[in-house]
Amino acid sequence: MAAGEWYTCLDAELEAMRVMARDAVFEHNSLPPRQRGNIGPALKSLLGAVGEGARIEAPFHCAYGFNLFLGDGVFLNAGCTILDTAPVRIGKETLLGPNVQIYCAEHHKEAAGRQAGLEIAKSVEIGDNAWIGGSAIILGGISIGAGAIVGAGAVVTRDVSPNTTVVGNPARPVRRG
Repeated sequence: MAAGEWYTCLDAELEAMRVMARDAVFEHNSLPPRQRGNIGPALKSLLGAVGEGARIEAPFHCAYGFNLFLGDGVFLNAGCTILDTAPVRIGKETLLGPNVQIYCAEHHKEAAGRQAGLEIAKSVEIGDNAWIGGSAIILGGISIGAGAIVGAGAVVTRDVSPNTTVVGNPARPVRRG
């Protein structure tokens, strides 16, 4: 998985890591807001990096946690799901709206491969000061540039250039008048 090659998600070692992540996520999501702080302690210790002032609203879900890197001032609104089978790096001051979903795993194209649990993990990079609108979906292998805006409900299947606004399914740049 870490090498970016095909792997089986049915692996016992990976399942043990997912259980650790589920426990940390459960703790984070179950704490009262005043006790949770910006990020619950178990979740904070699980994540790859947490910048100063980063916040994650509950409910939240991630697959592993250790592949999630949050810059300073990052905000993940309620309902975000990040399936971090590969590194997901979110730049400073970037905002994710409610129910944003980031999917790093790509399942095998052949039915037999899917039945065997074969996946390949593709990283996601979101630059500084980006804004990802509510219910947007970002697929693995995508880079979203600094200052970019992804409209609510967009499905991002291609890289987004810096300071560009994309909308729709699949997401396309908005022409400026």
